[in-house]
Order: sequence, then structure tokens, then C-alpha cells
Amino acid sequence: MDARETEARIHVLAALRERPEKVADRWVRLQCEQAAPGSGISEAELRQEADALVDALRSGLESDQPADRVVTTHPVLRRAIVELSLSRARSGASPTATSLAVPALKESLLEAVQHSTRDPGALHATALLVNRLLDPAGALSFETYAAGREEIVRRQSRQLLEVSTPVVRLWDKVLAVPLIGTLDSTRAQVVMENLLEAIEREEAQAAILDITGVSTVDTVVAHHLMRTVDAVRLMGADCVISGIRPPIARTIAELGIDLSPVLTHATLADALAAATALTERPAQPADSAAVV
Repeated sequence: MDARETEARIHVLAALRERPEKVADRWVRLQCEQAAPGSGISEAELRQEADALVDALRSGLESDQPADRVVTTHPVLRRAIVELSLSRARSGASPTATSLAVPALKESLLEAVQHSTRDPGALHATALLVNRLLDPAGALSFETYAAGREEIVRRQSRQLLEVSTPVVRLWDKVLAVPLIGTLDSTRAQVVMENLLEAIEREEAQAAILDITGVSTVDTVVAHHLMRTVDAVRLMGADCVISGIRPPIARTIAELGIDLSPVLTHATLADALAAATALTERPAQPADSAAVV
């Protein structure tokens, strides 16, 4: 570390130690000025973030790590940036508001340093140091925000899938899943998980997969249906497929899809009658074990 960088580090640390409230206040004001209406972040939340991050930044800069490695190597500072970004992702803050946070922190730091020196050379060295210090923070903040938003979208998508594929109790010990639209791998997995959990919870003996609302049945859809049927049978329940309309039946026959192991019906009413009959079957006694 050369003399200029050492001096710049001293100036930044002095600002963080002697004027942390002013650095945090200025950072909050800058973000409030830059944020668009409805950004999802309140001033109180910004102040809480600012206090935590300014304190973590001081702690990180007091370490012996080079400026460009402080963010990635100092756990307290890294955690503060990650928590800030995740909090904004969850609150619905815009990408613009999040991306402007680090430049605003740079500006507030440099303004604080100007209270201790007006030397152009020192200010230039300080600006370079602040850039090396906080550029990794900007990258980490963006990556964390993007990952947080992706996780929220995935969770919301799954919730929508669960809502769109309800498991309905039609009769005592009889459940049904009305399928509408496209049955892809993700949705098929949700259908299977929800149905198996409901079979266990309701102690069901029969399950109906109603595909009346499925526009197209091809080999992929048939594969998903058969996997679900097999899983239901492993739970000790019977499975019936309903909604086999003439176009569906013709397509299945033309593709050579074998649904013979499964009980199928054209309508949900017929499937319900078959399912209730299955639940009323008397239990078969086990064969007596041979005595040796």
C-alpha cells in the first residue's frame, strides 16, 4: 500500500469514526431524493440499513485487507450488504433504487472526507480508494438482489401452481385433482406431491385425475400421468383417470400410448362411481402362511 492510499484510508476511516451519523444521514437523504415513488423502502428502513452498513464499513476498513477485498473477506460487512439487498428484494424495491444505493454511499463518504481535507491530491486518492472499496459492494448487492427476486418469483410461481391444481375431496376416501391447461414437469411434480400428501392426510383409498381441461395429451403428458398413478398405488390407493374425450382417445391410440393398466372413464361422474365402488371392496384375507 503506497503513501497516497494509506493517507486516503486514514481520511475515510476518520470520517467513519468521527462522523458516522452524518455519513448515514447524507446517504439516507441521497437515496430518498433518487428513489422513485413507490420504491418500497421507508426512510426509517433506510436509516436502519445505513447505520448498520456504515458501522460494518468502518469495521471492515480497519482490517488489514486491501481495499478491493474488504467487502468479500470481511464477514460482517458482507452480511450487511447481503441483508440490505435481500431486504430490498423482498420489499419490492425497484432495481434502480437498489443499484443507486452504492453510488450514493460513495458520494456521502467523499463529502464527509471533504470536512477534513481540501487537498486535491488527497481527495483524488480518496475517490480512487472509495471506488476500489465499494465497487465490489455494488456487484455483490446486484447479484444478491437478482437472486432474491428470482427466489421470490419461483416461490410465487409454485404457489400459483398449487392454487391451480387443488386436491378436492369428492367422497369419503375419494379425492380428485382437476387438471386444466398444460401438464409440464414442474406442474406434474406439484400435482404428485399435493395428491400424495392429501392421500396420507385424508386416508384416501382412491384418487381421480380429471384431464377434461387438458387441451393436449401426448407422450410427455401420458408419462407424467403414469408416474402419478404409480406413486398413488405405492401409497396403497387406487387411481382413476377421467376426461378421456374422443379427440384425446384418438390421439392416445394414434401415439400408441398404453393406458391399459389404469382405469379410465369419459366423465368425472363415471370416474366417481368407479372410485366409490373401489373403496367399498371388502378386504381380501391374506393367505395362511405354510408351517414348516
